[in-house]
Amino acid sequence: MPEPLVTSRGLTYRYPDGEADSLRAVDLEIRPGEFVVLAGRSGSGKSTLLHALCGLVPHYHGGDVAGSLRVAGRDVSQHGPADLGGDVGLVAQDPEAQVVGATVRGELELPLEIRGQPATARARAVEEVALALAIPHLLERPTDALSGGELQRVALAAALVGRPGLALLDEPTSQLDPVAGDELVGLLRRLNEEWGTAVVLAEHRLERCLAAADRVLAMDSGEIAFDGPPRGFLDWAVATDPKLATPGATLFELAGLRPLPASVKQARATLHERVPAADDAEGEGEPAKDPAGASLPSRLRRGVWRRSPKAALTASGLWVELDDGEARRDVLRGVSLDVEPSERVALMGRNGAGKSTLLRAAAGLVEPVRGRVGAPGGIALLPQSPTDFIAHERVGDELVGADGAAALAAVDLEWALDRDPRDLSGGERQRLALAIVMAGRAGADVPGLVCLDEPTRGMDRARKEELGARVVALSAEGAGVVVATHDVEFAAAFAPRVVLLGEGRVIADGPAEEVLAGGWYFATEVARILGAGAPISATEGAELLRRRLETEAAR
Repeated sequence: MPEPLVTSRGLTYRYPDGEADSLRAVDLEIRPGEFVVLAGRSGSGKSTLLHALCGLVPHYHGGDVAGSLRVAGRDVSQHGPADLGGDVGLVAQDPEAQVVGATVRGELELPLEIRGQPATARARAVEEVALALAIPHLLERPTDALSGGELQRVALAAALVGRPGLALLDEPTSQLDPVAGDELVGLLRRLNEEWGTAVVLAEHRLERCLAAADRVLAMDSGEIAFDGPPRGFLDWAVATDPKLATPGATLFELAGLRPLPASVKQARATLHERVPAADDAEGEGEPAKDPAGASLPSRLRRGVWRRSPKAALTASGLWVELDDGEARRDVLRGVSLDVEPSERVALMGRNGAGKSTLLRAAAGLVEPVRGRVGAPGGIALLPQSPTDFIAHERVGDELVGADGAAALAAVDLEWALDRDPRDLSGGERQRLALAIVMAGRAGADVPGLVCLDEPTRGMDRARKEELGARVVALSAEGAGVVVATHDVEFAAAFAPRVVLLGEGRVIADGPAEEVLAGGWYFATEVARILGAGAPISATEGAELLRRRLETEAAR
């Protein structure tokens, strides 16, 4: 067996002025070539552990440390990020704060220049990592002209350009569309298998990456609560913390099937052996349901939702051009769309499809070149980056008074009054930004339109459910709610309607049960397991499987 790349013994850490330890007696070994998925709820210590493995804890964050940690043969208490940089690459939760170069090429060359590599080696390494991550077309682009998804790829490329032995990734797919997310996980697996790079990947959307993992570490309150293979993790999760289980595992658990699948392939293989095919079962074809429980209205006409004279959002023939750093290009191309009061809409599409631009145009932040867009009842917009809303060094100063206290309580952050917002986890900062946007808005103060742009970044499934409940509550108060998201599972949970953008155009607009079923990428894991025409949620999918099994047993 090769010597461990990481050895931790009793590692305990507390942030400056922290009320509790963020890491507690962590014993851990990671060997070269391992692919480790780091699971756990928001605030469980995942990011802190990654920061410790690259030396940011304690050399950048400060605080109190006990125990020992060695990475690539170095004692981390004596060697910080600069010493570990040749062996460890980190992609943090906020790529916009990590990318510092003026151009993408400059960003990728910077770590190689710091280590004194010659020009020829730098050029080859930059070209190879750009090809691997499908970003050669971005090399000459200014970094401040990149989208969130593009920034995330560039940050990953900068972390990998020196071919470190250990790659640490904190929610790297959070701003990537399903296609790019799957491609990224596939790339990481390839780097792991062909380059021998050890990968530690912290992720909430475990259905994206669990099949690639050799091993899963689950954290709880700063401790390692589970350490084992993916299927063992799923058994542990459904018994200990079901919110950590994947939709596929939840589907099997509710249907009473074993073993729990770590991938769609494993799930379909089990169903092929044990569950009769759809055309052999009875009682299928139930009408589509609203995620909140009500039947969906029959408003779909030739793929376009019918217009209301009192829409919360109205767009007609909307064209928007933006400068991408090289030239002006059409980002929205003739978009016509209406959202009614109390509607909940998931706005989806690949990176660069125009989702954020549509929301910004609705808020009046970008000017259309043709067409019109408006929100007659007013609009509240939460953009992608929560740090845009943080102006103080204390959470309590961001939201003052009774309205502020109520907003913090609504997102379960009243405990963080005296914390620096920058010390919160990514999911906690996202919830803080949501509280800032919505503070004081209740009842008559709720705007006609609420737009949330990628609000689930850094959130675990339980927090997403709370956010979904908040979206439902806002719609019940009369607001139309539009959520731009790459999270297919979240979209299926809160949105009766899905609008899919492609190249700046509306390419699909209809019930979630139609748009999020039967596809390869824009489909829930349950839909991909069960196939076209089946339910998209684990609860309804499990009921379908139980009916099939009961029908088979009765024969």
